[in-house]
Amino acid sequence: MLLKHVVGATLIAASLLAAPTVYARQKLTGEEQLAKILDGRVAGKPVNCIPLNQSQSTQIIDKTAIVYKVGSTYYVNRPTNADTLDSDDILVTKLYSSQLCRLDTVQLRDRTMTSMWNGFVGLQDFVPYTKPKATASR
Repeated sequence: MLLKHVVGATLIAASLLAAPTVYARQKLTGEEQLAKILDGRVAGKPVNCIPLNQSQSTQIIDKTAIVYKVGSTYYVNRPTNADTLDSDDILVTKLYSSQLCRLDTVQLRDRTMTSMWNGFVGLQDFVPYTKPKATASR
């Protein structure tokens, strides 16, 4: 009976050693996430407002920024209170015109059924990021 337990324990140990190691995927910081999104793009001159009605998507970068995609341009806003930004939150924006502008505020709501208020951020300048135009080689 003792030999049976030793053989069983040996087989279990061998199978654990042979099993592939699973590594937890390391979460990127907000700055790393933003750099990945903007890879290959160049910053333009900051603007005060963007046409929100033309925005195709909005992405929250944890504790860093909000990225608005308008056409092929990404507008990055690093708001006040950026440390409260959480990609699990919903942005609630009240517009007073067709544009989203510097000094507008955006409420943060919890994505769960309670939709609890999680604070707000105050928008700053929007920095446009575009892909550089290919230059023709001669």
